[in-house]
Amino acid sequence: MAVKPYPKLQETLYFEKLDNGLEVFILPKPGFTKTYATFTTRYGSIDNHFRPAGKEAVRVPDGIAHFLEHKMFEEPEGDIFSTFASQGASANAFTSFDRTVYLFSATGSVEKNVDTLLNFVQNPYFTDENVEKEKGIIIQEINMYRDNPDWRVYYGLIEALYSKHPVHIDIAGTAESVRSITKEMLYECYRTFYHPSNMSLFIVGGIDAEATMARVKANQAGKSFDPAGPVERLFEEEPAEVRQPRIEIKLPVSLPKCLFGYKEDPGASAGDAAIRRELATKLMLDALLGASSPLYQQLYEDNLISDGFGHEYNTGPGYAFSVVGGDTRDPDELVSRVTEAFRSASESGIGEDVFERARRKKIGAYLRMLNSPEAIAGEFTRYRLKGGDLFALVELYESLTLEEINARLREHADPSRLAVSIVRGDAT
Repeated sequence: MAVKPYPKLQETLYFEKLDNGLEVFILPKPGFTKTYATFTTRYGSIDNHFRPAGKEAVRVPDGIAHFLEHKMFEEPEGDIFSTFASQGASANAFTSFDRTVYLFSATGSVEKNVDTLLNFVQNPYFTDENVEKEKGIIIQEINMYRDNPDWRVYYGLIEALYSKHPVHIDIAGTAESVRSITKEMLYECYRTFYHPSNMSLFIVGGIDAEATMARVKANQAGKSFDPAGPVERLFEEEPAEVRQPRIEIKLPVSLPKCLFGYKEDPGASAGDAAIRRELATKLMLDALLGASSPLYQQLYEDNLISDGFGHEYNTGPGYAFSVVGGDTRDPDELVSRVTEAFRSASESGIGEDVFERARRKKIGAYLRMLNSPEAIAGEFTRYRLKGGDLFALVELYESLTLEEINARLREHADPSRLAVSIVRGDAT
């Protein structure tokens, strides 16, 4: 077992890659009562067209990764949630664009809950009957989100930005695609993406690293897995331009919702350069739009934004885009004011004092995050999939330069690649 200390952060990470390819990471947090574990596969909603090692290319229905996540919790004896509950743990799972994560949190019986997590994810149980039953549940979920203004304005923006890349497809798929999913398709996707060599286990909390690692190794030693080769993800070429510059829909909202953002060339989706670009972009956005920025204060005073105004930057295999906005009385004025601020800052540059303030804020938020086992687990896994190290981010932030941030601003804020998504009420 490898040991990697981070003396500046007062953290020590334990790591071992098992014979079956599973990567296991353990982060003891002395004094913490809660333990949080995530079992992650590099498989998300965008992986709907792929070529398994030595096989023909496969195209599966949209939403199948999310469907598979739902079905993993069902076993012949019932669902696995009751098992976790009987062991004093709370379990959950989620599917994103590029990963599926199964997790639990507990204050006791940690080793037993780790066994349960590993065992149910590595023992799928799909039948024609339980697959058909799940379709109705997920279609109901899809319909529910179609009535959710926040969800619709968010996905409306991605649909406006992207025309070919599957990132623009709802993670849950559509009612039509869900109806076409079969038991055989689920097993095909499971065999392709749920091999231990495509997965990682991360455990953080008040645990003993050696005892926990020994328990994981004993669990995996009792199982056998067929060899697995690399999986090739297949994506259509995405045009540089946005699909459409503006999407607007009507839903019952008291105040319009407006999100807008810039689509950019994705570049590398993993590795040091990709992570550095991500951090630089997020820092740039915070410098311009964060709660302490002059623009934010002015927009707030002018009653154009509320406390829910925010920004984010998303990047992954084949996609990269920003998201800005929130509730507003005047979507067009908000877009105009913010995009003009981007244009002006691109010409004049972000100032040194603004840059340093934004960087200190980012580092402070990062250090506070290290007190949350849930946040650590989520962020560690996300950066690990990108080939990065969560505990090296402070050094990366410290190494960023003002020149890099301004270069990122000029590169990212291309007005020809801007899209806007608006949800209005009937009376607005």
